[in-house]
Amino acid sequence: MNSALNDPYLWLEEVQGDKALAWVRERNAVSTSLLQAQPLFADNKAKVLAILNNRDQIPGVTRRGNYLYNFWRDDKNPRGLWRRTSLDEYRKPQPLWDVILDLDALAKTENENWVWAGADCLAPDYNRCLISLSRGGADAKVTREFDVSKREFVKDGFVVPEAKSQLDWVDIDTLLVGTDFGPGSMTKSGYARVIKQWKRGTPLSSATIIFEGQESDVSAFASVDMTPGFERTIVGRSTDFYNTEISLWINGRLVKIDKPSDASLSWHREWAFLLLKRDMQVDNRTYKNGSLLAIKFDELMDGKRSYHVLFEPTGTRSLSREGFSTTRDHVLLNILENVAGRIEELQFKEGQWQRRDVKVPLTGTLSARGMHDPFVKDDPLANHYQMSYLDFLTPASLYLGKAGSDERDLLKSNPVFFDSQGMRTEQRFATSKDGTQVPYFVVYPKNYKSDGTNPTVLYGYGGYQISMAPFYSGGWGTTWYQRGGVFVVANIRGGGEFGPAWHQSAIKQNKQKSYDDFAAVAEDLIKAGITQPKHLGIMGGSNGGLLVGAVMVQRPELFGAVVCSVPLLDMQRYHKLLAGNSWMAEYGDPDKPEEWAYISKYSPYQNVKQGVKYPKVLFATSTRDDRVHPGHARKMAARMIEQGHEVLYFENIEGGHGGAADNAQRANLVALENTFLWNALGGK
Repeated sequence: MNSALNDPYLWLEEVQGDKALAWVRERNAVSTSLLQAQPLFADNKAKVLAILNNRDQIPGVTRRGNYLYNFWRDDKNPRGLWRRTSLDEYRKPQPLWDVILDLDALAKTENENWVWAGADCLAPDYNRCLISLSRGGADAKVTREFDVSKREFVKDGFVVPEAKSQLDWVDIDTLLVGTDFGPGSMTKSGYARVIKQWKRGTPLSSATIIFEGQESDVSAFASVDMTPGFERTIVGRSTDFYNTEISLWINGRLVKIDKPSDASLSWHREWAFLLLKRDMQVDNRTYKNGSLLAIKFDELMDGKRSYHVLFEPTGTRSLSREGFSTTRDHVLLNILENVAGRIEELQFKEGQWQRRDVKVPLTGTLSARGMHDPFVKDDPLANHYQMSYLDFLTPASLYLGKAGSDERDLLKSNPVFFDSQGMRTEQRFATSKDGTQVPYFVVYPKNYKSDGTNPTVLYGYGGYQISMAPFYSGGWGTTWYQRGGVFVVANIRGGGEFGPAWHQSAIKQNKQKSYDDFAAVAEDLIKAGITQPKHLGIMGGSNGGLLVGAVMVQRPELFGAVVCSVPLLDMQRYHKLLAGNSWMAEYGDPDKPEEWAYISKYSPYQNVKQGVKYPKVLFATSTRDDRVHPGHARKMAARMIEQGHEVLYFENIEGGHGGAADNAQRANLVALENTFLWNALGGK
């Protein structure tokens, strides 16, 4: 099957093509002039930018030794500062920060459009770091060695050129590197296929191969654990998005680790943890999919199967997206119960795992993350953890907790960005086409009336086992709730709200169930008198962009407006574009006739028609998105414009898959989207 046949817009797949970029600039001019002229736009942009640049927001931190590290952006530092402080200092309302790297200064000095992409620092002193920088926010990164004490990049240090790389320290003079070593070294998905060991002072080209995956894999990877007394190096290959094969690398040889290919393996000190994606039979016992199992690492390698069950899902309980974390002596479970957060802690004592519920008098989104650093002698934070809480109407709070106790210290709280008095939230359930009960959250504004006239945005994702838990958004609060808009988040199949089974019930040949669930929520909103089709908008990005694109084409009568961001839309060619080949475990292979048979029924680009009244649509993407190809949104917009539909299109020249490279770009994008929705849905 030649998917390029009968596609008059193939030229729009040339990301940097002159003709394609001329088309982008023309469409951008039309959309921005129209939306920026609306009275609400300037107000929306100013409010969102003020929130993004607010200096009282919680600085998220990563502990390394005696310091807490943070990356920070605001109006004076649009590209950002990499900085650190102590825990005692962090507790203060205005901590004193030690700036390690100023990205704005670096970008100016080097005349590069650098976007921060993270740092990996070598324990135990954390003085040498591998800093990754992206041009314009792309997934591909340049990685360079940095000396923290000298505040400078290491002369003649490790440098990995721009690629979708993955690196880890072995010791001060050795790295494990997966990157673009030249022809044949990358997978079809555009990630590393080969892992090499690279010694300081030698060219990258002379690094020695320790592991090779296959070209059809998603990627090869390596991970080095230097925990004293439990040192281990693991290498492996992702055969597709959900399956891996892994081995221990011991003295230059590979020892395969026996596990179900779709189970996630992690480790902590003497323990190995197995998170199951499907039922696993061992002897006469069945371990349910979604369970978290523990076994001594050495026993796993010796072929024993004496698993301890740390978590087993029920019809309403699953591990959240954060899954679990560890302190030195405890395992912290982040649990969703009907999409509300719970925390449990476990400790191995007297030959068994003992469990206790952490008492938290809140029912929104919770997560706990251990703070132990195994390289700190007699670590005073060995069994402490960060706990965060938020919900739709409550800004995030960050606490310092300690395993074994329900007492915790409030470290930081985010500002209140909008007056929530009179607002409320509700969890409702819609009945999908096949009878499945689908939960969704509704945020009601002050003075809400059940008369069907409320401008309402329905947001969803429905893929890759990613859960849509409640979140606090100053942007939505100020530009939507306070103006009288209703906001809805749907927990449709394909997500992870009820564990792997909820996800697996809506992949490949069953992907349509995600779209049926989303349409069912829309119908329920209309039936309940919350809104009407002309006042109902839908919004999603990435896989969520595919969701709203498919539902728009299938059920256009339900909606008045659509915001479709960084989307997949041409499902006949998605696997040939950028990282698309890595997602076939979710959608299927369109080159196989039996799989194209079901993909073709929902692929938006192939199903959009002339003569049908579709809702108004705004497509938003980024030229620098090297994950989901901007050609999807470009081609869909071009086809719909040709067919006579009402379409706006905006492509940020920077920003990567996130759509924006800094706060100003993010504020502009959010203001365009929310202004479009408010006007299209009849906001007053």
